[in-house]
Amino acid sequence: MKPFRLVALGLSALALSTASLLPASGWAQRKQLLEYPSIHHPVVGERGMVVSQNAIATEVGVGILRQGGNAVDAAVATAFALAVTLPRAGNIGGDGFMLVHMAETGKTVFIDYRGIAPRAARLETYVDDKGKEDNTVASIGYKAPSVPGTVAGLHLAHKTYGKLPWKAVVEPAIRLAADGVVLTPDEAFVFSWGQERLSTSAAGKAAFYKPDGSLYAAGEVLKQPDLAWSLRQIADQGADAFYRGEIAKRFAADMKAHGGLITLEDLAAYKPVVREPLAGTYRGLTVLTSPPASAGGATLLQMLNILEQFDLKASGAGSAKSLHLMAEAMKLGYADRAKHLGDTDFAKVPLKGFTSKAYGIERAKLIDPDRAKPAKALGVGDPWAFESPNTTHFSVADAEGNAVSNTYTLGADFGSGVMVAGAGFVLNNQMNNYAHEAAWKARQTGSPPPANALEPGKRVLSTMMPTMVFKDGKPWLVTGTPGGSTIIDTVLQIIVNVVDFDLNVAEATHQPRIFQNASDLLEVEPNFNPDTVTLLKAMGHPIKSDETMGSAQSIMIDKGLFLGGADPRRPGATAVAR
Repeated sequence: MKPFRLVALGLSALALSTASLLPASGWAQRKQLLEYPSIHHPVVGERGMVVSQNAIATEVGVGILRQGGNAVDAAVATAFALAVTLPRAGNIGGDGFMLVHMAETGKTVFIDYRGIAPRAARLETYVDDKGKEDNTVASIGYKAPSVPGTVAGLHLAHKTYGKLPWKAVVEPAIRLAADGVVLTPDEAFVFSWGQERLSTSAAGKAAFYKPDGSLYAAGEVLKQPDLAWSLRQIADQGADAFYRGEIAKRFAADMKAHGGLITLEDLAAYKPVVREPLAGTYRGLTVLTSPPASAGGATLLQMLNILEQFDLKASGAGSAKSLHLMAEAMKLGYADRAKHLGDTDFAKVPLKGFTSKAYGIERAKLIDPDRAKPAKALGVGDPWAFESPNTTHFSVADAEGNAVSNTYTLGADFGSGVMVAGAGFVLNNQMNNYAHEAAWKARQTGSPPPANALEPGKRVLSTMMPTMVFKDGKPWLVTGTPGGSTIIDTVLQIIVNVVDFDLNVAEATHQPRIFQNASDLLEVEPNFNPDTVTLLKAMGHPIKSDETMGSAQSIMIDKGLFLGGADPRRPGATAVAR
């Protein structure tokens, strides 16, 4: 197989080569790019864009656009390619969410392909007799996976909105798995620290390590023949291959042999769900984002409603004042998220309250513009009072005006560590994301269970939140990120950076990030400006410098240009124009 190569197009060359063909407004946009007002520059295209965490998968998606496929075709092909090239997060054994905008109808839909709890799942499996969660059971091994949704979700998206034949969008991933990919240093390294988890199953050890157990080195080729077999089955038979066909039979047999919970009946019963996106506004722009089983979208809209009460632009990008206000809004949002959100098919959730402007104003009144308040003092709000009667993300946009924002995951890096014997894919470990301990406490006291309590068939709550910001009714910013609990804060900061501070999409992506949940501790990325940290401490924020946060892959569509911002926090992240 010929190696994938990235093609870089200089901004000045783009501007000069197209100047004579453009109307005045188009040339003004390129002149602005040519003058280099920022030290951070997006990748620029005119006919579409794919941005993902892995260069090879990005090239696969762009190749589909060049074949005449639309954004959905390219997104599905990118997702399957990531299952091969980024096995710690890309997957067919996990789940996720896809936000799709189709220009012809002007509609945006949310495809929920989050995993569900197997019918045999019980709270007692995951807690001891004192109600403490057993992380070894919930996180690693054959009882950790929920029923995967990725294949069903991708198949539904393509069947509904794709243009090219199904086989055409799966075929690139089959070739990658069969012929192998050359490992980068980053990709080779992850197998060293993932070795213990991946040794959970004999199939995982055989797939990712040499026969003598040694590691593949950077520059060596990793082939995945069992995964290629599964992908061929999916290409030939669609989602039925995974949920009812030979893959399902191997899946269920492997589960049964090792005391797992997922059965043929669980697989056959799985269905993705098409939902209405959550809608809000921020400073006059429309924001469409993820409804439950995502906890991210509602929390994001609440935070934006809170921040709308403050003049962030006057405070300036990266200032201690702006960061303080964002941190306090995050603190409020995360407190409400933990209390109120869950799968709306099973729990009543105050979504209208979360997204209410009035509720945002009410919560904003609690913020002292100059001083951090303890999380306990801010407390949990009551959105009901405002009711009316290792994950990876990629973004795709095409020349027709269609756009896709997709986030999907295995949970932890390499998920449960379990690879289905003879099928070549790793399973997620999403069963550890239910509120097991809180559910046990509620049972003991006779209280109502938490909204995210485990129930068979229930989707587990997630922070994944593919998001789009619209201007004049059209997608303007397509964004999302992995990062577990940091996802919501990362997406919030991307939006604030482009809307309030007028940063280009690359500059917005490269800005240092903070993370604040419903605690007092404010986390900042490494090498954060020490003067800013000093000011934040003086405002009452306990500070911890931690790892980098997220891997946002974003596209801005503005004045006829596709501007790609790949996140440098993950080696290999790439934006490529069609």
